[in-house]
Amino acid sequence: MSFVRPNIDALAGYAPGEQPQGGKFIKLNTNENPYPASPAVTTAIEAALRNGLQRYPDPMATAFRLRAAQLFAPDVPGITPDWILCGNGSDDLLTILTRTFIGEGELLRLPYPSYILYRTLAEIQGARAEEVRFNADWSLSDDFSATAAGLKLAFLPNPNSPSGTYIAPERVLEIAERLPCPLVVDEAYVDFAATNCLNLVGRSEKIIITRTLSKSYALAGLRFGFAIAQPQLIREMIKVKDSYNVDALSIAGATGAIDDQAWLRENRRKVLATRDKLTAGMTALGFNAVPSQANFVWCPHPKLPVKPLYEQLKASGVLVRYMNYPGWSDGLRISVGTEDQNEACLGLLRGMV
Repeated sequence: MSFVRPNIDALAGYAPGEQPQGGKFIKLNTNENPYPASPAVTTAIEAALRNGLQRYPDPMATAFRLRAAQLFAPDVPGITPDWILCGNGSDDLLTILTRTFIGEGELLRLPYPSYILYRTLAEIQGARAEEVRFNADWSLSDDFSATAAGLKLAFLPNPNSPSGTYIAPERVLEIAERLPCPLVVDEAYVDFAATNCLNLVGRSEKIIITRTLSKSYALAGLRFGFAIAQPQLIREMIKVKDSYNVDALSIAGATGAIDDQAWLRENRRKVLATRDKLTAGMTALGFNAVPSQANFVWCPHPKLPVKPLYEQLKASGVLVRYMNYPGWSDGLRISVGTEDQNEACLGLLRGMV
């Protein structure tokens, strides 16, 4: 006898990338930043600790929202803190968005292959998920923006995972204008891309941007993300979020992080340089390494099965992500590490392929 809802009973559940608790590994499997966060983060958290943790945190993370509004003003004219909602990582924002806009039996649209959590969120909600396949060149057909019965929300990771590919802002706006529902542009990796979609938020009330500090700010362990949308949408999302969904230390650390844009620029430069070398190295080994706009490289192989390569790398102390999408080629998604970490991975693969 099961006491849980039938859709939860049937749910496979989202499986995050491995986080080994023992042994020594080079971790290139969960798109973490290989470098320490800005020293400004530690300074801000230490100051928050001195103030004590006996009181509840600011439920709206006002300090972060004020600073973020200043930072994004050139891209979003007229932005105020009311355009921003903070969360416990961007996954929290994706959950809030799903709960805000999609009812039981209604429809969520997402591209395929992409972030596998999206489908899980729909299933938890008791909603339906419709996947629209990417074209072979990782573009999206007009099917993605077609009207459908019960369609209430669409997710578009940009850059996409696992491919690292990017859809140009004007094409994103075209998709949003055709859709009968809001479009969530998940920009978790966008600080590693050549451009972004921030400017579209002021041009369309349908467009909602989500971002995280886990990747480009090297704060995966802090759990802090935010959404940017027009205030009338943010107001509705506030009704759904947990009362205190970000803690005092996260607010302080995140605010310190975005204050240090010089650190971000230098970190981005290092990651992009090592990403280019990793892409070239995997291509030289015969992989169809897809040119990436993120901090990882998607590497299918035209001839060899790649799962045994993943297993051999793991046995040698290097974790990468093996991903298999039915109806699509499987591949290795390799996070960009330091030069030494990348070379360790490439060196092992040279002996396998």
